[in-house]
Amino acid sequence: MAEEPRGAILQRDKKTYAIVPRIPMGVLTPEILEALAKVSRKYKVRIIKITSGQRIALVGLNPEDVEKAWNDLAMDVGPAEGLCVHYVQACPGTLTCKFGQGDSLGLAAKVEQGYVGKQDVIPAKTKIGVSGCRLCCAESYLRDIGAVAEPDGWKVIVGGNSGGRPRIGDLIAEKLTDDQALALIKKCIDYYAKNSKPRERVPRFVERIGIEAFKKGVLA
Repeated sequence: MAEEPRGAILQRDKKTYAIVPRIPMGVLTPEILEALAKVSRKYKVRIIKITSGQRIALVGLNPEDVEKAWNDLAMDVGPAEGLCVHYVQACPGTLTCKFGQGDSLGLAAKVEQGYVGKQDVIPAKTKIGVSGCRLCCAESYLRDIGAVAEPDGWKVIVGGNSGGRPRIGDLIAEKLTDDQALALIKKCIDYYAKNSKPRERVPRFVERIGIEAFKKGVLA
C-alpha cells in the first residue's frame, strides 16, 4: 500500500488530497496570502476553504503535487488529524479589539509554540481557544482547553467540545495573570497527557474522572 503524502488528507473522491498549512492563531501576512494564491493556481486547487480553526485548507491536490505544494509554500503542516494539539484558536484581544481585556494573541502564541503539532505528547486530538474578553469569540468553552480574559484576569476552562457529543467546559480557575494562566494551561495539558486513556479526548477524560479530581490534579 502506497504511503500517504505528507500532511495530506484524502478526500471524498478517494483520489485527491487537502493540505492545511500551519497559520498560528489565524494571523496572516501578505507573503502567506501570496504563497497560498500562487500554489493554488499552479496546482489547480479546486477549493480554498477557511476552516473553523482559523486556517486555510487547499482542497483537491493530486497526490503527485502534494509534496511540491509544500515545498513551494515553505510552511509547516497545520495538523488536522492525528494525536496532538491541532491548533490554538484566538481572537485579536487587546491588540486591536475595543472589547479586549487580555492579550489573547500573546498567550495563544506561547501555547502554540509549546505544543502544536508535537506528536507522541498528546493521547488524542486537542484544540485550544483563547478569548480576549467574555464575548468568547475564540469559542473557549467549546475547546478541550480554553482561556477567557476578564477585567481582573484570566479564566481557564477545561473539557469543552463541539461535534457529535457537545459539552460546555468547566471553569477551574480565575483571576489569573498571563504567566499564571500559561502555567495552568501547561499543567492541564501535561496532566491530561499522563493520565488519560489512549485516544481519549479531554472532555471524555473529565467526564470519566470528574472535574473535582481534575482540579485537584492541576491546582494542588
